[in-house]
Amino acid sequence: MATWLITGANRGIGLSLSKQLAARGDTVIGVCRKPSQALVETGATVVDGVDVSDADAVAALPSRIGQARIDGLVLNAGIFTNETLDALDADAFARIQRQFEVNTLGPLRVAAALQDRLADGARIGIVTSRMGSIADNGSGAYYGYRASKAAVNAIGKSLAVDLAPRGIAVCLLHPGRVATDMLGGQGDIGPDEAAANLIQRLDGLTLADTGTFWHANGTPLPW
Repeated sequence: MATWLITGANRGIGLSLSKQLAARGDTVIGVCRKPSQALVETGATVVDGVDVSDADAVAALPSRIGQARIDGLVLNAGIFTNETLDALDADAFARIQRQFEVNTLGPLRVAAALQDRLADGARIGIVTSRMGSIADNGSGAYYGYRASKAAVNAIGKSLAVDLAPRGIAVCLLHPGRVATDMLGGQGDIGPDEAAANLIQRLDGLTLADTGTFWHANGTPLPW
């Protein structure tokens, strides 16, 4: 039985991950800003009040999870807004900055804070997006989201290099276009299907794949 810590666990993909991992007998620590009844009902240990952009809240995580050793870390918390070239006003730049705080620096803060709690041979999945692929960008716009996800991809690659001596593998995972609150319920697949695909990729993750960028359906993606 493995112990998983998931950020953004109270809804959407994070909630589906928590449900499915707990249902198969794994221990789940669900980290979130606000708890949900659905997360509580999974049987996960809920650690709420954690905004991944809040350095103090993240720094307190190790003390809040007791003596737990983490076998799987899923850095899932994220936000999404759209900024277009013809509307780059002060509010747009504030939204861009906020996306970097959550989508880019958030995963790094959490990974750094929990590095001593990671078991040797642990697996880390960063839930990113193919919108962070420079080669795949054929439609423009979405300045903050694209840039913040491209940057977290670079962070994930560095984590893969730095953690390899401990046998810890890291992958960047695009879940698909998932119908969650973040996308206003619009998407091609539901969160349960996306979570099942992500778990399959994480279960198969080894050092041979560390530092790579994948669609959750198993297709490699270009940087």
